[in-house]
Amino acid sequence: MISPDNGLWLQCWRDSQTDFHQAAVNPLLSRFWPRLDLAVGSRIFVPLCGKSLDMLWLVAQGHEVIGVELSPIAVRAFFRDNQLKPKQTRQGKLTLWQHGNLSILCGDYFALRPADLGRIDTVYDRAALTALPEHIRGAYVTQLRRITPATADVFLLTTEDAGPDETDDQALGISEEIKTLYSQAFHVELTHVESVFEGNPPALERTEYKVYRLTAKAAG
Repeated sequence: MISPDNGLWLQCWRDSQTDFHQAAVNPLLSRFWPRLDLAVGSRIFVPLCGKSLDMLWLVAQGHEVIGVELSPIAVRAFFRDNQLKPKQTRQGKLTLWQHGNLSILCGDYFALRPADLGRIDTVYDRAALTALPEHIRGAYVTQLRRITPATADVFLLTTEDAGPDETDDQALGISEEIKTLYSQAFHVELTHVESVFEGNPPALERTEYKVYRLTAKAAG
């Protein structure tokens, strides 16, 4: 499967329309990741990674990190901006860029195979899910389950718009979409919510930044 948004995503990087890129490590990651208490050497998968500095932070915590990113411009910029000289090798339909304990597979997420990733202990989804159009999200999760071990947990950060008719209790709870997408394979725990009003009066919109911990259910 190839996402119909692939062309749009590649064009954003060609046109340098990358306001979504965070110029610092995500504060929710550095605040809540330590609570996972992962062993040094745990292998972390970062889907749709862009040129996120979060990957360097994860490596600094003693992890092995492998990301996947469609745009070669983003991958090249990541290593150049951080003054890293990666080794490049062809791996199936993707190109593997590797430096120390950090690897990025450049190519289509939906072209990934389990063998491309190898052992994965935890998935770090930094709003990759909610950046996708709604009609693709189910396929995204299905592919994630296909290419990662059934024992792999997910640390999920989402950006969710609170609808005009949504109550505070609804906005602060686990969204129905997250339940639908993940509850069959995971125990879903909402560990933190930040509610932010964005825009200009009177058209202020509330955005919820949420931290989910998804624990893989035991097989059988």
